[in-house]
Amino acid sequence: MANLVEAYAKTRRFSEYLCETLQVEDYVVQPMPDASPTRWHLAHTTWFFETFVLAPSQSGYRPVDSAYQVLFNSYYNSVGEQFPRSRRGVLTRPSVAEVFAYRRAVDERMARLLREVDGDAAEEIGRVVELGLQHEQQHQELMLTDLKYLFSCNPLWPTYRPSEDDAPAATTDDSGWSTHGGGIVKVGHDGGTFAFDNERPRHDALIGAFELQDRLTTVGEFLQFVEDGGYRRPDLWLSLGWATRKEQGWTAPLYWVEREGAWSQFTLGGLKPLRLDEPVCHISFFEADAFARWMGSRLPTEAEWEHAAAGVIPGGRSGMPGRFHPIPASPVRGASRIRQLYGEVWQWTASPYTPYPGYRAPSGALGEYNGKFMCNQYVLRGSSCATPAGHSRSTYRNFFPPDARWQFSGMRLARDAQG
Repeated sequence: MANLVEAYAKTRRFSEYLCETLQVEDYVVQPMPDASPTRWHLAHTTWFFETFVLAPSQSGYRPVDSAYQVLFNSYYNSVGEQFPRSRRGVLTRPSVAEVFAYRRAVDERMARLLREVDGDAAEEIGRVVELGLQHEQQHQELMLTDLKYLFSCNPLWPTYRPSEDDAPAATTDDSGWSTHGGGIVKVGHDGGTFAFDNERPRHDALIGAFELQDRLTTVGEFLQFVEDGGYRRPDLWLSLGWATRKEQGWTAPLYWVEREGAWSQFTLGGLKPLRLDEPVCHISFFEADAFARWMGSRLPTEAEWEHAAAGVIPGGRSGMPGRFHPIPASPVRGASRIRQLYGEVWQWTASPYTPYPGYRAPSGALGEYNGKFMCNQYVLRGSSCATPAGHSRSTYRNFFPPDARWQFSGMRLARDAQG
């Protein structure tokens, strides 16, 4: 339990570290329904511990503030009503100070509980606390992606934190293909360490022989697609993707800005000139699929991606805290290897987000955590430059609707094995 107490305190402190450079007004307004204000994330992750750890462990538990039970409930219908997600940005109260007071109050109650609990209760509480910490780490990434969208709406292009520009130059044609044989492969988490329920059970999957590009698709490659009229060619797009492109007026990836014939992109470090050797970022599944078709390739399935990543230990950049922007691939030295699996951008796959064979959602309200979203979404694999390091593993299944662009989402190409 001592390790859990330390992990709890560390995770909670890091969420607040991400907010140290913000002014009060930065916590409030959020102009996109899919994104939430920073202070809402801080309060919601606190609500999680109060609702799923403190309340069930104490008879007659009295919440810190009963109104928060509705305001900060995201989607758990089993535990009551929720304030509409699309209207979170209009909330001016509770204030930032009140949110931090809420966090302190819940942290004090959690500290007492974790010191006193023992026996079978300690095991069950420990399981839920671990899930809560993983949940808060997911929201740490969302805090950055949501804040980036908020800042991008300001014509002054505000800076979250100054970025470093010392990444070595890469050669954009320094790429190859990793070949993998077909057959029955194992997919999914095999236990022993933490994993979300949607990563299980481990099961057999049948794949054909395929090739996977050994690095991520670059800005320079995607710029060629843009300049070749890729956003004006319906033959490259899925029907729903083309309708979405027209409806939302897409002409380039999110955060790309063209001025007097020159392209820049907005980052958490401010507006920067496009760097052609960086991984392309902030594209939807629809855009990734259209680009792959333009290249005469395709997106990998999630089983192919996981099979190719098997045995590769997440290394290199470890995500937060550091540079909140993807960097170029390191040059290949010696034998060809797959690069940039983790720590740069989430990679779209061709796989819809559906349950694995034999999947059963956990009982109770926590069963709503993942299973209820297995519809109309696509799986992304790997991790991004904003992902906490502990979330980089080959079995991790991120998922978003096919038109989502505000996450650090990119791609790598796949194709059927040649010959």
